[in-house]
Amino acid sequence: MQRRIFTKTTAATLAGLSILPTSLQAKSPSKRIVTAIIGVRDRGMDLAEELAKRKDVEIRYLADPDSRLFKERMEKIEVWSGHQPKCVQDFRTILDDPEVDAVVIATPDHWHALASIWACQAGKHVYVEKPVAHNIREGRLMVEAARKYDRVVQVGTQNRSAEYIRMAHERIQSADFGDIHYVRVVNSKQREPMPKLPNQPVPDGVDYNLWLGPAPKRPFNANHFHYKWHWFWDYSGGDIINDGVHQTDIARWLTGKTYPKTISCSGGDLFFRDEHETPDTQSAIWEFEDMLMVFEQTLWTPYMQKTPFELRDKDDLPNWPFSGTRIEIYGSKQFMFLGRMGGGWQIFDGDGKPMATQPGKFSPSNSAHMDNFLEAVLGNE
Repeated sequence: MQRRIFTKTTAATLAGLSILPTSLQAKSPSKRIVTAIIGVRDRGMDLAEELAKRKDVEIRYLADPDSRLFKERMEKIEVWSGHQPKCVQDFRTILDDPEVDAVVIATPDHWHALASIWACQAGKHVYVEKPVAHNIREGRLMVEAARKYDRVVQVGTQNRSAEYIRMAHERIQSADFGDIHYVRVVNSKQREPMPKLPNQPVPDGVDYNLWLGPAPKRPFNANHFHYKWHWFWDYSGGDIINDGVHQTDIARWLTGKTYPKTISCSGGDLFFRDEHETPDTQSAIWEFEDMLMVFEQTLWTPYMQKTPFELRDKDDLPNWPFSGTRIEIYGSKQFMFLGRMGGGWQIFDGDGKPMATQPGKFSPSNSAHMDNFLEAVLGNE
């Protein structure tokens, strides 16, 4: 896929970046970590709330190409923290502030790599939302930048910091569970149809050229903007890397697998048959040396649902057959159902009888994951 070369504004901004060694950058007083939130429409504000309520963090900037968001977002940060952040459309100007220690990147996926790499070059630590990048090559370049500039880069796969997931890891790695040769990952729920919309003028207050960034240039269309960008190849890879990435990451980590030998995938827009480019029905197989991991996705099934928010911090378990974000782990002696984002888990013995149940808690995993990032930032300085 060809990527659009940035205009003169990019070159000018890059020329002005202050890429300094860590030892030469100004430090925050009393170990208070100065941060900026890049992308504040949705997930970025969830993370902003987490940070704004901490006494050891200052949110100095909010950045988003859509300046229409600024007033409400800025007021929320001030309520949570008692401090009013600055708002900028172009996040690149933030990188010139030597007092900014870390940035939180919650942009569309096609911006993750460039934003992270430029932040590392400017001496900033990075918390970047999942998926890591838009493609494999970009992810490798991000790893190389983090190592070259000695920056902490953490990905928002917060399930790894959930206590119940760690407990599941201990159980399935035990001899009692047996050898694991098959894992089934489910990512199914009901998404909305996407009727065709006409192109239209760029809304006032939106820097659409900046929003497109490295993606191909095209006229403004609401189907290619807020949230709906998930379903177009230029910006994302569909729901497998929007929601499904959580389940696949958990499954791979729990089973201790690294790189597969082969990957095969099939699917398409089989139900909606509208403006969606990415699959609404999809199946993928990762073949490891001694294990298959199978991914299944349907985005048109009302009976398949995420773990409801009202259950995510309670002791109730999902209705497993209709849990749309579950993982099934097949051991040679035992079997496990596991739900992400607070779904808990349940183990069954060789006769299919329940023998161990562990409720999950969602909220602590968010805080613990951010705790880990901030501790790593302080430890790096």
